[in-house]
This record gives sequence, C-alpha cells and structure tokens, in this order.
Amino acid sequence: MDIHILAPKAGADYPTHWNEFLVWFATDEACLAYLEKLRWPAGFVCPACDCADHPYRSSRGRMVCRHCGHQCTVTAGTIFEKTRTPLRVWLAAAWYATSQKQGVNALGLQRVLGLGSYQTAWTMLHRFRAAMVRPGRESLHGKVEVDETYLGISDRQKPIIAKGGKNNTAKTLIVIAVEMLEPKGFGRIRLQRIPDDTAGSVLPFVQQGIKPGSTVHTDGSAAYRALTELGYLHQRTVMLESDVAAHVSMPGVHRVAALLKRWILGTHHGAIQPAHVDAYLDEFVFRFNRRSSSSRGMLFYRLLQQAVVTGPVTYDDVVQKSALGQEI
Repeated sequence: MDIHILAPKAGADYPTHWNEFLVWFATDEACLAYLEKLRWPAGFVCPACDCADHPYRSSRGRMVCRHCGHQCTVTAGTIFEKTRTPLRVWLAAAWYATSQKQGVNALGLQRVLGLGSYQTAWTMLHRFRAAMVRPGRESLHGKVEVDETYLGISDRQKPIIAKGGKNNTAKTLIVIAVEMLEPKGFGRIRLQRIPDDTAGSVLPFVQQGIKPGSTVHTDGSAAYRALTELGYLHQRTVMLESDVAAHVSMPGVHRVAALLKRWILGTHHGAIQPAHVDAYLDEFVFRFNRRSSSSRGMLFYRLLQQAVVTGPVTYDDVVQKSALGQEI
C-alpha cells in the first residue's frame, strides 16, 4: 500500500497544537502505538515473510509473526532503531522541528528539549533529514528553470588562517530546478550538490528530477545542449551582454537560491560541514515543497510517516565523512 495515498485529518491523525500533542504522547507506549499505526496502516505485515496477520505480542514491545515466527519491533529497521532516547523525546523533536517555519539547529533543539548532549540533538536532526526524501516522489514537470549557484558555508573543521582571523569559507556548487507556475508563482523544487557545472554533472540531475517532455529553461551554458536529444524542450536564455537582468529572465532559480542562502545563514549561521550539505539541501526541499501547508501538524505527520519506512541511520553513518563539527 502506498502510504502517501492516505488523507490524514487534523485532530484525528495528528495533533493540531502543542497541548494536544502532550495529551496524545504522554507515554512511550502511546508513541509506540502511533508509530505502529503509521508503519502498518492496514495492520501488521511481517518484515520477513510479508504475512498480514495480527502478531503475538511478547515482552519489551516485541511482535512475533504467527506464520514464520519472526520477531521484530515497531522501531526495528527505521531511523529509531536501537535508540536509547525515549520516543516521547523523539516525537517532541519532530514536532518542534516541523512547527518552526525556518527549522531548528542542533543547539536550539538541545536547549528546548533539555538533551544531555549536543551530539544527541545533532544526530536526531540528521536522522530526520534522512527521512525527508520520499522514495518514488513525482518528478518535476511543465516548465522548469535549471541553473547553478555557489553556496558559501563556514567550514569549522579547517584551521583559522591567522590569529584573530575568520573561519574559512567553503564554496559548494549547487544545481537548482524550480517548477514555474502559470500565470505566476513557483511549484516544487529540487536541489543537489554537484562537483562542477559540466554536462556530466547537470544532465543526470535533470534526468533524475524532471519528467521528459517538460520545458527546461536554462542560461546559455553549453552543458545543457543535449537536453533536446534527451527528450526535453529546451529554452535557452543567453545572459552575457543581455539587457535583461538574470534574476528577471530566470526568477525561479534566483529566488530559491536567495532563500536557501538566507536559511543557511539564519537558521544554521552558515556553519555546516561541506560533507553534510546534501542533508541540509534535503531538509530545505522538504520545507519549501510543503510551504503552503495550512497545518504544521501535517508536516509532523508526513515526517514521521516517512521516518518509519526509512532505514536506520547511526551516529557513525552521519560522521563517517568528516569529524563532527559544532554546527550551531
């Protein structure tokens, strides 16, 4: 069953405000029951044999398949697997992260929830970010602007050049795709870090995120010349020596680039490690594509809905590319 077909209702499928949240999730048992309903909305299905039947329930929240005897828990195989943090805290973190329109950084989450360590808050947020990309999500379509921009971030792992100097700034190249709505406005977006602005980097991004047959609007870069051969309608606007400013010719990508940079500087103080840029891009896309949601509780529901079908993410998984930095 496609879990995204469900039409959740405020007050029935998710709490509408913080006081209601406290009533719904007063105990870890209530949290576990809620996650079980999200993971198996039509009833328990054995992860080992796919048998759909009520399981035997043993101690410590274990469920035993009546068909094959496989034992599992609600959180096994999800981002909550083997966590020692109470589920009440996990769900509170999800509520706080989604209820804040601009998101939250790890230091802020640690303070609000009274977590014992910065690393715990940091890892929790990265686990949630791993769940923000929905598998099989619909490709962008219609008219789509595509362009690249450099994202300047403060790399705190590098030594300061001189005494009293500023932290080094790392520039990361990002490719942006924005659906353009008629008569005006923006639809959904996609973001991805790329090593360079060559055809070998930008064309796979287009193919993975934009439906063939769509009109792809780019600047005059030669990297996009093969778009027509790949099944796209290609609209080129050469910016060099043009009388029309770039942000006027291609307003979508420039607007998204400005919002992304403001979000990195505002919520995260520009201090994210280059190795983790992709995770922050995923969060920004998740938030931007749901910006018109009338209920922040719906974002909480969607995040947990994806969290119970996303595989485990450990602290070591998150930091394996680089040492942990103080991303305030």
